[in-house]
Amino acid sequence: MNLDHVFVCGNPALDFAATLRARRSLRFEMFVSPERLNAWYVESGLVDAVSPGQEGDVAQAKAVREAVYLLVTARRLGEEYDGTALTVVNDAARELPSVPQLTPAGRWTQATPVEALSMVARHAVELLSGPDVPLLKECGNPECTRTYVDRSRGTRRQWCGMESCGNRIKAAAYRARRKAAPAPAN
Repeated sequence: MNLDHVFVCGNPALDFAATLRARRSLRFEMFVSPERLNAWYVESGLVDAVSPGQEGDVAQAKAVREAVYLLVTARRLGEEYDGTALTVVNDAARELPSVPQLTPAGRWTQATPVEALSMVARHAVELLSGPDVPLLKECGNPECTRTYVDRSRGTRRQWCGMESCGNRIKAAAYRARRKAAPAPAN
């Protein structure tokens, strides 16, 4: 599997939770190093730069990610929150976030790994306490475990993203229909 970060979920906290891919099968970890974690923070658009991180920052980010995933799943299914997960996310959200600065070139946000993680946790708090909760859905691809915000007309979106899952599922269904169809008579 590739190490490209994907941002299709409609909220940074959901994209962060999706960095452990295929949770029910392959379990592919995206945060294999402090550099990969910091790359996610920058590529997500939350910050412009992150000071170098340590392995402890990766461990903390994974703990917050798993807590966010548990809370999002509970909220989506209408279940009670896990108390430990609540504590993990709330503790991360309590840390001071990075503060954007105005420069002659425009806005610039420099963060420490702790500040960047605080921003992710705050997005989770806002998402799970806000108006988008009824729009939370899990991808229809059985191998994918991403949760996304379905803002489509009629909320009929089935996949986290067409490029990542929708095209694969549609192509597989097409191949299955072709294989099952009787051969045309000549």
